[in-house]
Amino acid sequence: MSKSAKTIRPKERDTIIQALSAGVVPRLGLAHIQVGRAGEIAALLRDIDRIADSGAAVRFIIGEYGAGKTFFASIVRLIALERKCVTMHADLSPNRRIHASGGQARALYSEAVNNMATRNKPEGGALQNVIERLVTDAAKEGGEKGIPIEKVIDEKLAPITGFAGGYDFATVLKAYWRGSEESNDALKQCAIRWLRGEYTTKTDAKKDLGVRTIIDDENVYDSLKSLACLVKVAGYAGLVVMFDEMANIYKLQNSQARKQNYEQILDIVNDSLQGTTSGIGFVMCGTPEFLFDTRRGLFSYEALQSRLAENTFAHGGLVDLSGPVIRLQSLTPEDLLVLLGNIRMVFASGDPSKYLIPDEALTGFMEHCDRKIGEAYFRTPRSTVKAFVHMLSVLEQNPGARWEDLLDRMPIAPDAPEVSADADVSGDGDELTSLRLNP
Repeated sequence: MSKSAKTIRPKERDTIIQALSAGVVPRLGLAHIQVGRAGEIAALLRDIDRIADSGAAVRFIIGEYGAGKTFFASIVRLIALERKCVTMHADLSPNRRIHASGGQARALYSEAVNNMATRNKPEGGALQNVIERLVTDAAKEGGEKGIPIEKVIDEKLAPITGFAGGYDFATVLKAYWRGSEESNDALKQCAIRWLRGEYTTKTDAKKDLGVRTIIDDENVYDSLKSLACLVKVAGYAGLVVMFDEMANIYKLQNSQARKQNYEQILDIVNDSLQGTTSGIGFVMCGTPEFLFDTRRGLFSYEALQSRLAENTFAHGGLVDLSGPVIRLQSLTPEDLLVLLGNIRMVFASGDPSKYLIPDEALTGFMEHCDRKIGEAYFRTPRSTVKAFVHMLSVLEQNPGARWEDLLDRMPIAPDAPEVSADADVSGDGDELTSLRLNP
C-alpha cells in the first residue's frame, strides 16, 4: 500500500471527507481518490480534443447501479475544464427532460446553464464570466486596431446568427454589452435572465430586450448549439454538456413522451456523428435498461438502436471504445482496496506517517463487510465507503480507540436503488453507489 507522498490541501481534504461521509461524490479533489478507467478516460480525452478542434462528440456512459457513472462523468468534466473547455451539467428528473411541452426541457436547460463552469470558476455560475471575457476581448481588440468596439462585437457575434434562433441570441448578447458600456446593470441582468432561459413570456422579453423569442421547450437544443458558438468566440476550447440520470426518460409512463425524447436524442447523435455541429460534445449517463430495453429504452427506437449498437467483435475480453457507447463495469474488490487506501491517505493529508490505521485494517475492514453483506460491499460501495469514513473519523477524534474494536460494532447494510425502474419518479441513487475511480 506504499504510495508517494503528495500533500493534500486542507480545503480538498475536508471537502472529500464531508462528501464521502454523506455518500455523495466530492466536487473537489477527485484525483486523490480515483482508481481505474484509464482506457475510458483516454477515449473521452480524444473526444475533448476533437471538440476543441471544432468537431463534435456524443457519448452514452452506461453502467449498472453502482458501476460509477456519476463519478466517471465528474472526472471527465474536470479534465474538460483543464483542457480549457466550458462545461454544463444537469440531472434529468420528472421535472427536467430533453424534450417536453410543459416547461421540463427549459428547466433542464436552465439547470445546466446555472451549472456552467470554467477552469477559473469550476463550481458553476460561469455564464456571466464567459460573456465578460467576450466583451473584454472585444474592447481590447477595438483599442489595438483603432476601430469601434461595437463593430468588433458585431463581428464576433456574426457566427451565432447562423444558428436557428441565433439572431435573437446575438441581440441579447449585444444588449449585455450595451449594459456594460452604459453601466446599466438592469439591462445586463435581463440579458443574463434570457440566456438562462428564465423568461416565461415573449412579451416581457420584447419589452426588456427587444427580441421576439425566448428560450423554451421548443428550442433548447438550438440554444445549446448557440451557447457552444458563444463559448468558442469568447476564446474557450469548446462546450461539453453532461446529462445524468437519463433513466428518468426510460421511466416515463407515456410512450409518446419517451418517443419525443428519443427523437431529440437522435438529432443530437446524428449531428455529432455526421459532423453537422462543431465545438460541442454531449455525455449522457444511464443504466443498461435505459439503453438496451427494446420496449422502453433507446433501443425501442430503431434509428437509435442501429446507431448505438455495439461492435459485435468486441466480446470475450475485447473492447471497442470508439463507438458512442461506453459500458462501465462494476467496482472490483481490488479497486475498493485501492480506494480505501486513497481515503486513508486523504485523512493523512498526503503524509503516510500520519495514517490512522495500518494496511491490515484495510483488508480487515473489507473482510468484515464481506461477512456482513456479501459482494454488495464492492459492487455498490456507498454504504461501505461511508462506514469506512465514519470509522476513520472516530479514530481521528478518539486517539485511544482501536480499529479492531470499532469493526465489531460497526453496522453496515447493502445499498440498493431506492426506486423501481417502472416508477415515474427521479432516482437519486447514483452518487457514491456509482463510485468507480481512477489510480
